[in-house]
Amino acid sequence: MNQPVTAIPPRVGFISLGCPKALSDSERILTQLRAEGYGVSPTYTDADLVVVNTCGFIDAAVTESLEAIDEALTEHGRVIVTGCLGADADRIRERFPQVLAVSGPHAYQQVMAAVHAHLPAPHAPFENLVPPQGVRLTPRHFAYLKISEGCNHQCSFCVIPRFRGPLVSRPLGEVMQEADNLVAAGVKELLVVSQDAGAYGLDVKHRTGFWGGRPLRTHIQTLAEALGSLGVWVRLHYVYPYPHVDNLIPLMADGHILPYLDVPLQHGSPRILKAMGRPAATERVLDRIHQWREICPDITLRSTFIVGFPGETEQDFETLLDFIREAQLDRVGCFCYSPVEGAPANALPGAIPEAIKEARMARFMAVQAEISQARLAKKVGQRIRVLVDHRDEEGTAIARSSADAPEIDGLVFVSDGESLQPGDWAEVEIIDASEHDLFARQL
Repeated sequence: MNQPVTAIPPRVGFISLGCPKALSDSERILTQLRAEGYGVSPTYTDADLVVVNTCGFIDAAVTESLEAIDEALTEHGRVIVTGCLGADADRIRERFPQVLAVSGPHAYQQVMAAVHAHLPAPHAPFENLVPPQGVRLTPRHFAYLKISEGCNHQCSFCVIPRFRGPLVSRPLGEVMQEADNLVAAGVKELLVVSQDAGAYGLDVKHRTGFWGGRPLRTHIQTLAEALGSLGVWVRLHYVYPYPHVDNLIPLMADGHILPYLDVPLQHGSPRILKAMGRPAATERVLDRIHQWREICPDITLRSTFIVGFPGETEQDFETLLDFIREAQLDRVGCFCYSPVEGAPANALPGAIPEAIKEARMARFMAVQAEISQARLAKKVGQRIRVLVDHRDEEGTAIARSSADAPEIDGLVFVSDGESLQPGDWAEVEIIDASEHDLFARQL
């Protein structure tokens, strides 16, 4: 008896660039594609059409995005562009007139409309084949949970508000339903992301939302409390240091959410912070950091800084070094100022030569490396819980502690991890430390 021939569904190739917020956008688009019966191709050869989700935050990201579009056009030819760089559609079309469609960030309906126009959907949708948690691009045991879009700040070095617009908070019930689905699917760590997580709910005046029949205020503290009830790690990213952020620290001290706070501080010189359009009361920031550590001694503080901002003097830079020595932050990223097209800071006087920028960044990271190494050395002998990400061929488990966000922070190498699998919890003893990582053995 002849078997019926199964039609091969149209297949979409997908390139996702940029930050976790962009990754979340990609996951949402991929989920809709799968729900409508499209296949997803890992190669150009098997794809009928390619979507490129771009990033436009700094020059290096713009270059990477433009190169990805060029490669997709060269290797395939049928390309849809979306994401932050797509917000400047004229720029994309001027350079790549052959692209099929261009849209900005979180433009899910526009992307799907473009896909439908150039690659009609299969006749029968396959929503039952899409898991409740949707399609994910992260490992099964952790997931990014985006709680809002856009940003209301007008930092002079940033063009994100131009790309992503003003703050738009997701309904609390929708966020919690997604979190519920993820935890039910086996996710053990939720990484809360947005452009400005601390402002969650501000745009809707913190109106009441509902989850499980319970009325809950649309506010970052209420959301953190609700997420903390799910029994998984909850890690907060991109939390602008509003006064109400202080109320999150007791939740960390009590174990409701991870004792981890990612606060973008950007600089330590009040003069440069003012030019950046950031809060310039550095003494107050230091006071709050000390207070946070008094309330929650185990808190891990992460931040990012910019060196070489227009007008930054050697004295400003030394003030920055003094700031990080006093703050004793656990995890720090540093970037040289990049004159992103459209950023108001580009018009400021006192552009810093690239060689000086690079030299300052090297000096900054050398100071921070000493701080990081000293803080990690204090953990030797401690017993901690870690979450395993993967295992190498020698049997070492590569894991993370509560102090380590995936891909941006350090790692915990468990030398006798032969029995551990990705997603496993492990109790370990720290036996050594380096500038960024810890080394451990199982208990």
